[in-house]
Amino acid sequence: MRRLKAICVTIVVLTLTLGAACAPLPDVAKLAQQAQTEKPPRILTARGMLSGKKSKAIMERLQGPSYRSDLLLRHSAVMEMVTGTPLTGGNKARLLVDGRTTFAAISEAIRSATDSINLEIYKIDNDAAGRMIADLLLKKQQAGVQVNIIYDGLGSLLTPPSFFDTMRKAGAQVVGVNPLKGGGPAVPGTLHADHRKLLVVDGTRVITGGVNISQVYTSTPFSGKQSQKAPVPWRDTDVEIEGPAAVFQELFVGMWLRQKGPPLSRARYFPPQSAKGNALVQAIGSTPGESNRITYISYLCAMIFAKHAIHITNAYFIPDDHTLDALTDAARRGVDVKIIVPSITDSNAAYYAMRYNYAELLKAGVKLYERRHELLHAKTAVIDGVWSTVGSTNMDFLSLSRNYEINAIVLGPKFGSQMEWLFDKDLAESKQITWEKWKHRSLWERTRELLAHAVSHLL
Repeated sequence: MRRLKAICVTIVVLTLTLGAACAPLPDVAKLAQQAQTEKPPRILTARGMLSGKKSKAIMERLQGPSYRSDLLLRHSAVMEMVTGTPLTGGNKARLLVDGRTTFAAISEAIRSATDSINLEIYKIDNDAAGRMIADLLLKKQQAGVQVNIIYDGLGSLLTPPSFFDTMRKAGAQVVGVNPLKGGGPAVPGTLHADHRKLLVVDGTRVITGGVNISQVYTSTPFSGKQSQKAPVPWRDTDVEIEGPAAVFQELFVGMWLRQKGPPLSRARYFPPQSAKGNALVQAIGSTPGESNRITYISYLCAMIFAKHAIHITNAYFIPDDHTLDALTDAARRGVDVKIIVPSITDSNAAYYAMRYNYAELLKAGVKLYERRHELLHAKTAVIDGVWSTVGSTNMDFLSLSRNYEINAIVLGPKFGSQMEWLFDKDLAESKQITWEKWKHRSLWERTRELLAHAVSHLL
């Protein structure tokens, strides 16, 4: 009984501490009403800012014939109002559909580096995958390419200090966010995890998404049912971007300066850019303590403006009330809302906290699916077939309110069709949850959902 009381007191204290340490989430519906859409968004290319006429023509082309969706124009207006930064044109975007593809792209990008490699990562394990990437980085550092690494002390809790010391001795610059203090991580109420996954090579090539540096991501995806003895493979997604999207580098440098890393030469890390394709890209990042949680605003605006389809894949789907309202309102006005979440998880508490919201979503007409066979870790969405995002942001309290996060937004139907293809592949490996079956679940299941929901701010 004393132990149970102690656990309850701890949960209450942590909940209050976490809540007090966080800035409130912004009123996105109000922002959506304030945004001015009379003018086309600014678009920055390698040759400079496009004229309003050219920007308008690009947006009309991307939005499709007869303005099938005005999502892009309205969303871009809100994001420019909030961030003050333009979209970037002239990019090449390639969808990295799983961990194996992402690791191949990361390895090839590192090998191709001629001047600098910046890696910001939540988790880098001291396993076969981690040592492989570390060896590639060491070889590049020894060849004269400057390697800079930011890692999170909580995410990389089990990685020994010697792993990073070896790279430091070779000349790589390494800084830790939330480094261990006194044998343990910082007090939970003061912890703001750097949950970003970002690689920037030579200031012109970017890989970002949900993949950490860990062996769990290197299994073959979409391979059907695994044997019970084999480790469960993780299913994740990244995107590779080449071109003038220098805002990704700005986000890395901002974190580097925040952690008081050695000075970085702007001339070196922001080289002249050239066009690599025709994709419109926006890099968005969220910083703890700021009320304008950019990743949250971006997601919610896209849902509010959706006219046809909202297709979300998310590893920890524990949305706040405003997000629930946006999704249920969209479903009620006829938008095809489909959400894929995990059926296999690394957190039972998060799993049941996700399920707490199923009833409200299902009754509104949202279609829910649980991904089978692999542990779903992806954080992606495609809306109206023209707005796509790939990143580190989960739809839970930590990602939306507390962590450092990063997402890439890619606009247009070309990349959107790739995202829809991947969504359909995951859908084929998923089981649909229907209201008819869900409403008959046991009292024990409902109790677990309620308990998990009560502590969902800690997950």
